[in-house]
Amino acid sequence: MNKPVIQVKDLRKVYGAGEATVNALDGVDLVIMPGEFVAIMGPSGSGKSTLMNIIGCLDRPTTGEYLLNGQDVSKLDKNQLAGIRNQHLGFIFQSFNLLPRLSALENVRLPMIYQFDSDDSTQAQKLRAEEMLVDVGLGDRVHYRPNELSGGQQQRIAIARALINQPDLILADEPTGNLDSHSSLDILNVLHQLHDQGVTVVVVTHAPDVASHADRIIFMLDGKIKSDGDDRNTPYMGKTLTEEVGVG
Repeated sequence: MNKPVIQVKDLRKVYGAGEATVNALDGVDLVIMPGEFVAIMGPSGSGKSTLMNIIGCLDRPTTGEYLLNGQDVSKLDKNQLAGIRNQHLGFIFQSFNLLPRLSALENVRLPMIYQFDSDDSTQAQKLRAEEMLVDVGLGDRVHYRPNELSGGQQQRIAIARALINQPDLILADEPTGNLDSHSSLDILNVLHQLHDQGVTVVVVTHAPDVASHADRIIFMLDGKIKSDGDDRNTPYMGKTLTEEVGVG
């Protein structure tokens, strides 16, 4: 039986103290299995971004347990967390987070440069990066800089970069937030293709039309998971997902 990619137990994240205390996460339990396509939804302040940061090893919980592929990462130090992020996680951000002075190829290659246990030569890394750009439809843009590309093309570069070290898990934080509707659909199609290849994908979004592409939707509110499943008729912000975007 496959073990979970993500297993979260009674996760809590507290900011501030006294009257200024904020319970960003308030006893979250979550299991995500290999190959799932999951959307985490919720309004601002619901805890979805805090949960994403902890799942992505960008932050630590105040209390609780987080197992990534069976390993308890909730108490690792900064260097250990950096190693986990580089080897096991791929990130896609709303703002792309590309380095403007580097070409598409060099942006994609970056995670390999910081993979200290890699035996790949510089040339092998470049070939791998070029292959990833071909896979996301940018084989003819390898030497272009970000400012020479559209928003959708920049996000494709970010996806190629996220995949370069063959991570166990792709984490996408509002991946279509800065894109027009056509480019957004292109990016969602790429995520579907990754999912079809067996990649585990977790998308954090406030947009029902983006969440509707996932197989499983988690609704968060006030630091808690309010519902978890594939039922598009779960009430959310006064409407069901079926009513909001017309999916069943």
